[in-house]
Amino acid sequence: MAFGGVDEERIVLNESPVWSGSREENNRPDAHQNLPEIRRLLLEGKNAEAEALVNKTFTCKGKGSAFANAANAPFGCYQVLGNLRLKFAPNTNSVENYRRELDLATAAARVTFRRDGVDYTREHFVSAPDEVFVSRFTASKPGMLTFTVALDRPERFTTSASADNELLITGTLNDGLGGKGVTYVARLRVLAKGGQVKAEGNALRISKANEVVLLLAAGTDYRGFAGRQLTNPLAATQKDLNAAAKKSFATLRKAQQADHAKWFRRVELNLAATANSALPTDRRLVGFCQNAPDPALAALYFNFGRYLLISSSRPGGFPPNLQGIWAEEIQTPWNGDWHLDINAQMNYWPAEVCNLSELHEPLHKLIASQVEPGRKTAQAYYNSRGWVTHVFTTPWGFTAPGESAEWGATVCGSAWLCEHLWEHYAFTGDKEYLRWAYPILKESCLYYLDNLIEEPKRKWLVTGPSNSPENRFRLPDGKVAHVCLGPTIDMQLLRELFGNTARAAKILGQDAGLRSELLAKRARLAPNQIGPDGRLQEWLEPYPEPEPQHRHTSPLYGLHPYYEITPRGTPELADACRKLLDARGDESTGWALAWRMNLWARLGDGDRAHKLFKLLLRPAGNGSGSLPNLFNACPPFQIDGNFGGTAGVAECLLQSHAGLADAGISNSKTDVPNPEIHLLPALPSDWSEGSVRGLKARGGFAVDIAWRDGKLTSATIRSTGGTQAAVRINKRLIPIRLRPGESKTISND
Repeated sequence: MAFGGVDEERIVLNESPVWSGSREENNRPDAHQNLPEIRRLLLEGKNAEAEALVNKTFTCKGKGSAFANAANAPFGCYQVLGNLRLKFAPNTNSVENYRRELDLATAAARVTFRRDGVDYTREHFVSAPDEVFVSRFTASKPGMLTFTVALDRPERFTTSASADNELLITGTLNDGLGGKGVTYVARLRVLAKGGQVKAEGNALRISKANEVVLLLAAGTDYRGFAGRQLTNPLAATQKDLNAAAKKSFATLRKAQQADHAKWFRRVELNLAATANSALPTDRRLVGFCQNAPDPALAALYFNFGRYLLISSSRPGGFPPNLQGIWAEEIQTPWNGDWHLDINAQMNYWPAEVCNLSELHEPLHKLIASQVEPGRKTAQAYYNSRGWVTHVFTTPWGFTAPGESAEWGATVCGSAWLCEHLWEHYAFTGDKEYLRWAYPILKESCLYYLDNLIEEPKRKWLVTGPSNSPENRFRLPDGKVAHVCLGPTIDMQLLRELFGNTARAAKILGQDAGLRSELLAKRARLAPNQIGPDGRLQEWLEPYPEPEPQHRHTSPLYGLHPYYEITPRGTPELADACRKLLDARGDESTGWALAWRMNLWARLGDGDRAHKLFKLLLRPAGNGSGSLPNLFNACPPFQIDGNFGGTAGVAECLLQSHAGLADAGISNSKTDVPNPEIHLLPALPSDWSEGSVRGLKARGGFAVDIAWRDGKLTSATIRSTGGTQAAVRINKRLIPIRLRPGESKTISND
C-alpha cells in the first residue's frame, strides 16, 4: 500500500504467511460426553439452559480467538510485514500537478508531481513471476533524487544496512506458547543510476541520483497448507533479489504486466461515463452518492474487485483473509483470520463468474487443510465420523467451536466451504478436479449424517447445537438465546451439500449406498418455512427477534449464494425472502450491503440492487461504505464487501443457476443438468447502455452481452466445455447446442 506522500512516503509491505500463533490442541477431548444433555435441553425447548451448558463444556479449549485479540495467543493473527519508509530532502516549496493513481489494467501504482520546475515520477508494482516488489524513481532533470530508505515494523524486528546497497529486516513472531513462531525476512536492494548510495546506520542514503530502482523480496519459514514452504527465507530472498537485479526495469515490468493481463483481460465491462466519471475517486464517490449519474463507477468498482482477487489469490498461495492481504497493524481487526460464516466465502463469489476459476484454488487448499484437524474436532465434540469446522480458522488448522456459544456454536462452516468445491465443478466441468474434491465432500457429509437428530414435533431431521450465524432470538419466557436446533441456514446448506455430493458420487460412479442415504435424509431435513408475518423464518419456530435489522441475512442463503429459492421456481418462498429483506432494511455493515445487493439481484430487482450498491459506495466516514481508495469499510476495512460488490455487479448482468438445485440428483441419466443462462436478469435502470465480455456461466460457457435502452441488443455464447443450455431473454427461452469451442450469437429480434 503506497500512500503517496511527497516529502515522506510510507509503503506498507505484506506477505501472506506473516501470522503469529502456532498449532495447539484446541479441542476439549471429552466434550462429546456433554452432547446428549445439550440436545435433551434443546429438544425440551430449554435453549437458554442448553446455551449455558455449551458455554461451560462445549466451546474451544483455551483462549480461542481471544475475542478478536489473538496477536499474542496461539490462535494468532495476520500481521503487517513492515513499513518501507522514504524520506526526501527537505523542501518547503509548493508542489504542482500532483497525481496518485492505481492502474487496474496493468497493476501498477504511480505518483507524479512537479516541484521547482522538475517533474518527479514514482512507480510501484509487485511481480509474481520474479517474486519481488519493484519501485522506480525518476526526475526530469539529472541528479535530483536524494532520499533515505529504511525498513521498520511496530515490534519484533531488527534491521541492518550493508555496503552492497542492501537493507535487511527480520524477526520472529509470537507463537502464543512461549516459543518461537514464524520467522520472516524482507530484503531490499537499491539500484541507482548516477549519484551515490551509502549505508547510514540502519538506513541507506541515496544522493543526487538520476534514477533509482528499489527491489524488495520477502519470505517466511511457515510450513503448512500453502505458501512457498521455504526452509531458509534468508537465502531465498537473496536468490530472488540476485535474479531480479540482473534484469532491467523494463524487463521486470513486461513480465509483470503480461502475468497480470492474462487474468485481467479475460473480462471487460463497459458502462456509460459522465462528467462525474472524470473526477478523482474520492470526489467521484461523493458525487455519485449525491445522485450524480455515473454508471461507469460500477465498472470501475467491478474492475477493482477483480484486481484485488488477482492480487491476493494466486495458485499455491494463501486465500485472502478479512483484510485480503492488506494490513498495517500487528493486531489486525478480527485477527485478519478466515471467518467461515460468510466472509471467507464471499471473498470468492466473483471467482467463477468473473472467469478467474484458477484463482479459486487457494480456498480449495484451505478447505482441504481443514479435513485432518476437523476429524479430530468431530471426534472430540460429536464422537462422529467425518470432519467439521465451525466459525473461523487460521493457518494453524483451528476447527474447534469458538470461545462463546453466542456465535461459536455455528456448525455450518464446513458445509458452506464445501459449496465452493462444487461450484468450481459446476462452472468448469473438470472431472479430475471433482475426483480430488469428492473425498472432502464425502467426509463432510459423514459428519452431518452422524449429527442429524429428529425433532419431536414434526419428525424433521435437524442440526444441533447450532447458531443462526451471530443472531439471537427471544424465547416464550422472555429469555434471549443464540443456541438452537436446525436454523434455516443449516437446513439449506445440508440440502445443498447432500445434493451436490450425491450428484458428484453419481458422476464419478462411487458410493451408491451413501448416495441413497444422502438423498433419503435430504428429503427429511426441516423445510423452508414462511412465518406468520409472511417472512422466511430463520429458526424452527417463529421466535421474535431482539434485533430485526441484524446484519446477517442467514435464512436467505437458499436464495443466494445457493439457489433452491428462485422467483419462477418457488414464487411464494421468493416473496417471503422479499419480505424478510424489507424487514431487515438496507442499512448495514459493508459486507452485509454487498450480500443484500446480490439477494435483490437474485430476486430480479435491479434497481433495489443498485440502491444497495450506492450504499456500498458511499463515503464511509465512521460508518459502512467505501474508503477513498474504494476499500470496503465494514467498518473497519474488510475486503469481503469489495468482493461481494464485484459479484453483485456480475449477478445483475448474468445468472445461470435456475433449476439446478434439485436437478441431476435423481436417477435420470443426466449427470449435470443443462443450465439456464439468464441474460440481464436484474439490470438497473441506471445502467441502460453497456456491454460485458467474458463472464462465465455454469455448465461451461463464456458469455458476451451488449444492450441499449435497457434492452438486450446481442449476446454471444461460447462453449468452454459445455454442450447444451437454454438462454433466457426476459420470458423467452432459446435452446442452444454447441461443441466445445463453438459459439452462437443471439439478437433480441
